Amino acid sequence: MTRLSLFNSPLLLGFERIERSLDRVAKSSADGYPPYNIEKLSDERLRITVAVAGFTQDDLQVQIEDDQLVIRGKQQDDRDRNYLHRGIAARQFQRSFVLAEGIEVENASLDNGLLHVDLRRPMPAVKVRKIEIKPEAKHDAGQTIDVGADAVDAD
Repeated sequence: MTRLSLFNSPLLLGFERIERSLDRVAKSSADGYPPYNIEKLSDERLRITVAVAGFTQDDLQVQIEDDQLVIRGKQQDDRDRNYLHRGIAARQFQRSFVLAEGIEVENASLDNGLLHVDLRRPMPAVKVRKIEIKPEAKHDAGQTIDVGADAVDAD
């Protein structure tokens, strides 16, 4: 089956990396597990909160891969327990978030089954550059213009 791409236009060259990132995010979010929130704490700060009930700090991994924040969880199955009913599975997951340029991960903390990942998005300095407008050079008839090795008389 051929997959249609948003970036296969001949006018959009060099967007392969973005397309691969979008594909990875689509694959990791298709499952919907674990649920998460994204919260704006201030103009410069964001927080991603992931519900990871049953996971310990040792079961979780938070890392940045290229331009993505990747959160992984893997629990070890306790074989010594004899379950009569097992509704809470030891399930592994991977959740990815594409980070815009300039976003920095400040820290991650685990509190009551919620993994908080704090991000900082510094506001870029406004760049203003004034371009000087110069008068156009005018040439008078009869003026000699130097064009390198030979001088041309404009008469």
